[in-house]
Formats: sequence, C-alpha cells, structure tokens
Amino acid sequence: MTSGLVERHIAFLEALRGAGLSVSLAEGLDAVAALSALPWDQRETVHAAYAATLLKKQSQRPTFDALFDVYFPRLVGEGAGREETDEGVRDNGQALAEFRERLAEALADGDQEALARLAVEMVARFGAMPGRGPGLSSWSAYTALQRVSPAELTARIVQGLLAQQSTEGRTEEEATRLAGRRIGSFTRLVEDDARRRIAEEKGPEHVADVAIRPTIDRLDFTAARKSDLEEMRREIYPLARRLATRLTQEHHAKRRGPLDFRRTVRASISTGGVPLVTHHRPKRPHRSELVVLCDVSGSVANFAQFTLLLVFALRDQFQKVRAFTFIDHVHEVTEHFKPGADVADVMAELAASTSHAALWGRTNYGRAFTKFMEEHSDALGPKASLLILGDARSNYSDLALDTLRAMERDTRHAWWLNPEARRHWDTGDSVAGRYGEIVAMVECRNLTQLGEFVHDIM
Repeated sequence: MTSGLVERHIAFLEALRGAGLSVSLAEGLDAVAALSALPWDQRETVHAAYAATLLKKQSQRPTFDALFDVYFPRLVGEGAGREETDEGVRDNGQALAEFRERLAEALADGDQEALARLAVEMVARFGAMPGRGPGLSSWSAYTALQRVSPAELTARIVQGLLAQQSTEGRTEEEATRLAGRRIGSFTRLVEDDARRRIAEEKGPEHVADVAIRPTIDRLDFTAARKSDLEEMRREIYPLARRLATRLTQEHHAKRRGPLDFRRTVRASISTGGVPLVTHHRPKRPHRSELVVLCDVSGSVANFAQFTLLLVFALRDQFQKVRAFTFIDHVHEVTEHFKPGADVADVMAELAASTSHAALWGRTNYGRAFTKFMEEHSDALGPKASLLILGDARSNYSDLALDTLRAMERDTRHAWWLNPEARRHWDTGDSVAGRYGEIVAMVECRNLTQLGEFVHDIM
C-alpha cells in the first residue's frame, strides 16, 4: 500500500474513475491546487476541497464519500475498544447488553460523536470474523450488525425521543421515523469502519474494487436495493431531459438535406461559376413508431420498468409508442403512461398490472411471442421499430424462433436489451445466443448504458 501523499492522491483519483466518476487530469490538478492552499491537518477541509473540485452531481456523492473514507480514513489502527475483544466479549451476554444500552442512549440523544465512537467499538468487538488468528483478522459489518441488532432498539429509542416531547413536541409517528433515520445513519458508520479496517489489512485498492458500490447511473439494475431504486426513479426524468437536449442539438446540426446541385450551380453564376455557397434540399423529418415488449418477471422487472419510463419520457421524439408486458402472457400497458403522470404512480400501476402478464407464473418467451402475434400483430409494420426487454432465460420452454423471425421481418428495426452481463449469456437456461441470431441483442445493465442506447436508436 502506498503511503506518500502524491501516490495516495493518484490512487484515489483512479479509484473514483474505476467507480464510474469522470475525473479529468485538469480536475485532478485543480484538487492539488486547492489542497496546496488549505491545511492538511483538518480532514473535513481536505474532504470538502476534493468534493468541490471533483464532483459534478449529487448522485456521485455516496460513492465519493465511501472512497474518501477508504483512502483518507479518519482513524488509523485498531480503534476504540479493541483491547476488550480478547476477553471473549462476543459470547458475553452482559457485555452485549451493556453495549446495546449505551447505543440506545446515544441514538436517542442523537450524539454524533458518541455514535462514531460506538461504531468503531462495535466493529472491533463484534465484527471480527472467527478463525482468522492474530494479525489475520477480517471484518464484517454484517456480522457486527447481526450480533448487536440496532433495529431491535427502535422501541427504546422512540421512548427516549418521546421523553423529550416537552421540549421538541414530537408525535410518536415522527419519533419512529427519526429513530429509523438515526439507525440507518449508524449502520452506515459501521459499514464505513469495517471497510476502513479491511483497507488497512488488504489495501484500499482491494476495498475499492470489491466493496464500493458504483454511482447510481452505473449500478446494475439487477443489483439495486430498495433505496437505490428510489434514487434511480429520481434520475429518470433528468436523464430524459439531457437526452432530449442532446438529440435536439444533433438534429439541428444535421438539419440540412442532400445537396441541391441545380440550385448550387445556378447560384454560382453570380460568383463567376465558383460555388462559394452550397444549397441543399429540405430534410424531411422522420419519426418512427416504437413498440416495446417487456419481460416483467421478478428477475428483470426493475430493468423493464425503468426502460419504459425513459422511453415514455421521450415519447415526443417518436410518432407513436405502444408498450406491452409479459411473463407467459401479453398485456398492453400503454394507457398507464399519461403525460405529466407521477413516476411513483406509474411504477405502482405497472407492478399491479404484472398479474395480467402471467397465467402460469413462469417466464415463457415462446408463448409470449406467439400470443403477441395472435392478438397485437397490428402494432408492427414498416414504420415501427421493435424493442424487446428481457434476460432471454426461457425456463427450458419452447422458443418460438420462427415467430420471432416473423416479428423481426415485419418491423423496420428490431433490438433486444438484456440486463445481464454478457459473460452470463448462454449459461443455464439462457438462450441469448439463439435469440441474438435473429434480433440484435445489446447488454444494458445500468442507466448509463440505457441512456446511450436510447440516444443511438433515435
């Protein structure tokens, strides 16, 4: 592990780039210039300087903060309370009860300094992985949280908060929400300290590669947690606005049609036959129709929903958009995407409509394609483009390859977006290769890839 400040600075920038943040050479130099004018002995000042010079949007902040804590830890060494772990504290119920008592009191009081110390102590006492031996310990925030179970202290924390009601006027519901937020913040402190300890043993590069989650726009749909999904929903419409602006600029730059040779030659007469100015025929605007067919089974439901939201946020770029969902049966959901509809309402309606897309409950691409052609073949045509969303995992059912060929043949363009990593294609029940021979299949695992694909097809 490198110890020099310059080496640590360079390694930190490389880790940020590896996590999906675009950090240019100029921005790295800006950070150095800012740090040269600030005191290095104040960690929060260093943190603020890096953030001011390297960050471009708020969605990058969680990843940035996690990597900063790994490369510039607030604590070096074993940390508070480590001496007590050799006394069999993990099996000492009285010691655990005493620690939980102190934790509940600190959470009720909202004492940030005490909570930071308790997070360090908690990992030291309850987060060591067994059987590693002296000098070979590894640390687990999950193990520490399972042993202490801060969430089980919610009732006691709420009681403590309500005891302060005379001065703060909280209701029980408000106190419960506040207790949940404080427990969540404390959980993140525990996770941060576990990462710090692992980084001391194995180096920050190991933690950056393994334990740091990428930025929300590069996080895989299939790996997203509930809190990540909420953040992704907030990103959909800003992403759509950026794409619409970019498309408008590109269409404006390409607005000229083919060269009008006759007008150009005629105009050159006034300049001695030299065509100083070229004339072009007006470009005919073309907007295609789009048909979206989505697998909404549990493994890919989030990916399908976000793709639908983005497509309908950009519906003005298309002449017409129709959307269908399926598991083993096809159901049209175009009606749910009304102009100005709330994202949360649309997502709830899509989730509720999933039951209409399943008869037997198991994904069956062959049956879905057949039903689509039987009931909705009018959606396809020479002006329509077909977009299929799904992981191409067929549960070993009939593939209906001839039906898919007919669908591809009846459309102007056809694409298939697969949210799985390409290395997982054609493993198990995946038939990505066979479907990919008929319809061009594209890996699309996150918002960044999704945005680029939608831009390219438009």
